[in-house]
Amino acid sequence: MDQDTADLRRMIADAGRIVVFSGAGISTESGIPDFRSPGGVWEQMKPIMFQDFLASAELRRESWRRRFAADARLRAAEPNRGHRAVARLVREGKVTDVITQNIDGLHQASGIPDAQVIELHGNTTYGACLDCGTRYSIEELRGAFERDGDVPECRACSGLIKTATISFGQSMPEGPMLRAQEAVMTADLCLVLGSSLVVYPAAGFPEMAKRRGAGLVILNIQETGLDDIADLVIHRSIGDVLGGAVGVN
Repeated sequence: MDQDTADLRRMIADAGRIVVFSGAGISTESGIPDFRSPGGVWEQMKPIMFQDFLASAELRRESWRRRFAADARLRAAEPNRGHRAVARLVREGKVTDVITQNIDGLHQASGIPDAQVIELHGNTTYGACLDCGTRYSIEELRGAFERDGDVPECRACSGLIKTATISFGQSMPEGPMLRAQEAVMTADLCLVLGSSLVVYPAAGFPEMAKRRGAGLVILNIQETGLDDIADLVIHRSIGDVLGGAVGVN
């Protein structure tokens, strides 16, 4: 076992309450493209602001067109070694909560209960009414879009349906933000997996954990803004290092 993996294994073994903070880097290992990195999605197409989605039927249709165009890749993606390693730590009671910036649902697909996944930026695997919150399957919405060229209004209240994600310009969800704060306040180790730690307020949670006295481990291919204060920084594959530390193939 190499030194990085051995150090990570030791810190996990010594911890009693671990909080995982995951970003795009863990899902790129499952074939999900990154949005913000050089060459990522937002360099190829301009994001649609939330207020523009509300104001423009044309941009709402474009938003849904993009979502359905990405559907084949999303449906083909499966949890990778890093996701499975996190799931094992949850099953063993080491990890109390997984705070994620990702919207792909791969943590839940790896076997982690919904109640232990805190989605700061929502979830793209289903749609929801912006007014009443009624959920809709992507399959149902795609069928309507292919038939009518648009998604329908909410059956319950006639509100607008949007993917259950947080768009640019949209308020962060109060419930998940409070849950994330509570999780890091009681953690003795924060394990950052695949986040550049540049998108705030979400990226403030690992910093909060460190200020509260928790250990901070950052496992990310590229440098992050918190590398200087972390107890352990590893710029390598999440699946290789965490999988090796936890014993997951």
